[in-house]
Amino acid sequence: MQQSPFLGELVGTMVLILLGNGVVANVVLKKTKGENSGWIVITAGWGFAVMIGIFTANAFGSAAAHLNPAVTIAFAVLRNDYASVPSYLLAQLIGAFLGSVLVWLQYFPHWKATEDPGSKLACFATGPAIRSYGYNFLSEFIATILLIVGVVAIGYAGTADPDKGGIPSGLTPYLVGMLVWSLGLSLGGTTGYGINPVRDLGPRLAHMLLPIPGKGTSDWSYGWIPVLGPILGAIVGGLILRSFSF
Repeated sequence: MQQSPFLGELVGTMVLILLGNGVVANVVLKKTKGENSGWIVITAGWGFAVMIGIFTANAFGSAAAHLNPAVTIAFAVLRNDYASVPSYLLAQLIGAFLGSVLVWLQYFPHWKATEDPGSKLACFATGPAIRSYGYNFLSEFIATILLIVGVVAIGYAGTADPDKGGIPSGLTPYLVGMLVWSLGLSLGGTTGYGINPVRDLGPRLAHMLLPIPGKGTSDWSYGWIPVLGPILGAIVGGLILRSFSF
C-alpha cells in the first residue's frame, strides 16, 4: 500500500490512541507498573501520543496530520474547503478503533485483574468527573475551541518571518503535543478532555464489541457529548479564526 493522506490519518490516529489510551490503562488498571501514578502521567502521555501520532501520520502520507475530526472540520470551515473531510474522518475513526484493540491486547491480563468496570471503560472512552450534561458539553466545547485556536496559532507562527520571531515549522509536532498536555492539565479535570470525536467514539465502540471480562456498560448515554461538543467547538473555532482572516 502506497503512502497517502488516508493511510497517514489512519496509522497516525491508531498510534495516537494506542499511546494515549495506553497510558490511561497503565495508570488505572490493576497490577501494572504505572498503577495509580496519576493525572500528570496521563496528560503527559497524551501529549507525547499526539506528538508521535503527528510524526507517524506525516511518515505514512498525511502532511496535514489532523488525527482528529475536530481539527479536520475546523480547517474545512476556515478554508471553506470540505473535499477531504469524509475520507479523513473515516480514516481517523478506523485508526481510533484499531488503536483501542491494540491497547486491549497490550494489557490483556490486566482486564481480569481489575474489578471496577468504570476503570476499564476509562481505558477506552472519556467520562465526566461530575455528570452534568450541559456543563460537560460546555467543557468539551471550550477546550476544543482552544485546541483549534492553539493549533492554528502554532502553524501561523511557524510560517512567520524568522526575523520577526517566527518558529521553525519542524517544531510543530512538539508544540501541538505541549498544547494538548496543557489542555489536559488545565481543562481536562471535568470530562477527561476528549476534544476529539473519534478519540472517544472509536474506543467506545471497541469497548462495546471486545470480550473484556466484567466490562459493564459502555455508557452511551454520555457518549454523544465528547462527539458533538468537539464538533461544535471546531465549527465555532474555525469561524472565529476565519473572521480574523487567518
